[in-house]
Amino acid sequence: MLHIDEDRADALFHALSDRTRRDILRRVLVGEKSVSALAPKYDMSLTAVQKHVAVLERAGLVTRRRQGRESLARGDVAAVGSAAALLRDLEEIWRDRICRIDDLLADGPDQEDHHAGHRHHH
Repeated sequence: MLHIDEDRADALFHALSDRTRRDILRRVLVGEKSVSALAPKYDMSLTAVQKHVAVLERAGLVTRRRQGRESLARGDVAAVGSAAALLRDLEEIWRDRICRIDDLLADGPDQEDHHAGHRHHH
Protein backbone atom coordinates (compact mmCIF):
# COMPACT_ATOMS: atom_id res chain seq x y z
CA MET A 1 0.00 0.00 0.00
CA LEU A 2 1.22 3.49 -0.81
CA HIS A 3 2.09 5.64 2.18
CA ILE A 4 1.62 9.36 1.67
CA ASP A 5 1.69 12.13 4.23
CA GLU A 6 -1.93 12.86 5.23
CA ASP A 7 -1.28 16.64 5.07
CA ARG A 8 -0.09 16.17 1.50
CA ALA A 9 -3.20 14.12 0.73
CA ASP A 10 -5.40 16.91 2.16
CA ALA A 11 -3.60 19.48 0.02
CA LEU A 12 -3.89 17.34 -3.11
CA PHE A 13 -7.61 16.69 -2.77
CA HIS A 14 -8.35 20.24 -1.67
CA ALA A 15 -6.58 21.49 -4.81
CA LEU A 16 -8.50 19.01 -6.97
CA SER A 17 -11.86 19.79 -5.35
CA ASP A 18 -12.35 22.96 -7.41
CA ARG A 19 -13.42 22.80 -11.07
CA THR A 20 -11.37 25.87 -12.06
CA ARG A 21 -8.24 24.34 -10.55
CA ARG A 22 -8.90 21.02 -12.28
CA ASP A 23 -9.27 22.88 -15.58
CA ILE A 24 -6.06 24.86 -15.00
CA LEU A 25 -4.29 21.60 -14.17
CA ARG A 26 -5.52 19.98 -17.41
CA ARG A 27 -4.18 22.92 -19.39
CA VAL A 28 -0.76 22.98 -17.72
CA LEU A 29 -0.35 19.19 -17.93
CA VAL A 30 -0.59 19.53 -21.72
CA GLY A 31 2.22 22.07 -21.65
CA GLU A 32 3.74 24.98 -19.74
CA LYS A 33 1.48 28.04 -19.77
CA SER A 34 1.89 31.60 -18.65
CA VAL A 35 -0.48 32.40 -15.78
CA SER A 36 -1.45 35.69 -17.43
CA ALA A 37 -2.33 33.77 -20.63
CA LEU A 38 -4.53 31.39 -18.61
CA ALA A 39 -6.45 34.16 -16.85
CA PRO A 40 -8.65 35.32 -19.79
CA LYS A 41 -10.05 31.79 -20.11
CA TYR A 42 -11.84 32.20 -16.78
CA ASP A 43 -14.53 34.56 -15.65
CA MET A 44 -12.38 35.96 -12.85
CA SER A 45 -9.50 38.34 -12.22
CA LEU A 46 -5.84 37.53 -12.86
CA THR A 47 -5.36 37.67 -9.07
CA ALA A 48 -8.04 34.99 -8.56
CA VAL A 49 -6.39 32.75 -11.19
CA GLN A 50 -2.99 33.32 -9.54
CA LYS A 51 -4.51 32.19 -6.22
CA HIS A 52 -5.84 29.01 -7.86
CA VAL A 53 -2.40 28.32 -9.35
CA ALA A 54 -0.83 28.91 -5.90
CA VAL A 55 -3.16 26.27 -4.35
CA LEU A 56 -2.16 23.80 -7.09
CA GLU A 57 1.50 24.68 -6.48
CA ARG A 58 1.25 24.16 -2.70
CA ALA A 59 -0.26 20.74 -3.37
CA GLY A 60 2.70 19.92 -5.61
CA LEU A 61 0.44 19.53 -8.67
CA VAL A 62 1.98 22.50 -10.45
CA THR A 63 5.48 23.95 -10.56
CA ARG A 64 6.06 27.59 -11.41
CA ARG A 65 9.06 29.42 -12.73
CA ARG A 66 9.64 33.02 -13.68
CA GLN A 67 10.66 34.07 -17.15
CA GLY A 68 11.13 37.82 -17.21
CA ARG A 69 7.86 39.24 -15.93
CA GLU A 70 5.91 36.11 -16.75
CA SER A 71 5.04 33.35 -14.30
CA LEU A 72 5.03 30.01 -16.15
CA ALA A 73 3.10 27.07 -14.73
CA ARG A 74 3.59 23.41 -15.57
CA GLY A 75 1.64 20.40 -14.33
CA ASP A 76 3.49 17.72 -12.38
CA VAL A 77 2.29 14.34 -13.60
CA ALA A 78 3.99 12.52 -10.67
CA ALA A 79 1.79 14.43 -8.20
CA VAL A 80 -1.29 13.53 -10.23
CA GLY A 81 -0.06 9.94 -10.04
CA SER A 82 0.17 10.08 -6.25
CA ALA A 83 -3.45 11.32 -6.04
CA ALA A 84 -4.48 8.45 -8.33
CA ALA A 85 -2.50 5.99 -6.17
CA LEU A 86 -4.36 7.16 -3.06
CA LEU A 87 -7.66 6.48 -4.79
CA ARG A 88 -6.41 3.07 -5.94
CA ASP A 89 -5.51 2.26 -2.30
CA LEU A 90 -9.06 3.10 -1.24
CA GLU A 91 -10.46 1.01 -4.08
CA GLU A 92 -8.17 -1.87 -3.09
CA ILE A 93 -9.63 -1.85 0.46
CA TRP A 94 -13.11 -2.11 -1.08
CA ARG A 95 -12.02 -4.86 -3.52
CA ASP A 96 -10.51 -6.87 -0.63
CA ARG A 97 -13.83 -6.62 1.19
CA ILE A 98 -15.74 -7.77 -1.90
CA CYS A 99 -13.32 -10.71 -2.28
CA ARG A 100 -13.87 -11.69 1.35
CA ILE A 101 -17.64 -11.53 0.87
CA ASP A 102 -17.31 -13.62 -2.30
CA ASP A 103 -15.17 -16.14 -0.40
CA LEU A 104 -17.73 -16.34 2.40
CA LEU A 105 -20.54 -16.86 -0.09
CA ALA A 106 -18.52 -19.48 -1.95
CA ASP A 107 -17.63 -21.29 1.29
CA GLY A 108 -21.17 -21.22 2.69
CA PRO A 109 -23.06 -23.72 0.48
CA ASP A 110 -20.01 -25.96 0.01
CA GLN A 111 -19.64 -26.43 3.75
CA GLU A 112 -23.34 -27.31 4.09
CA ASP A 113 -23.12 -29.79 1.21
CA HIS A 114 -19.96 -31.19 2.76
CA HIS A 115 -21.71 -31.69 6.13
CA ALA A 116 -24.82 -33.07 4.44
CA GLY A 117 -22.63 -35.53 2.56
CA HIS A 118 -21.18 -36.82 5.80
CA ARG A 119 -24.65 -37.34 7.25
CA HIS A 120 -25.64 -39.55 4.32
CA HIS A 121 -22.64 -41.82 4.88
CA HIS A 122 -23.39 -42.44 8.56
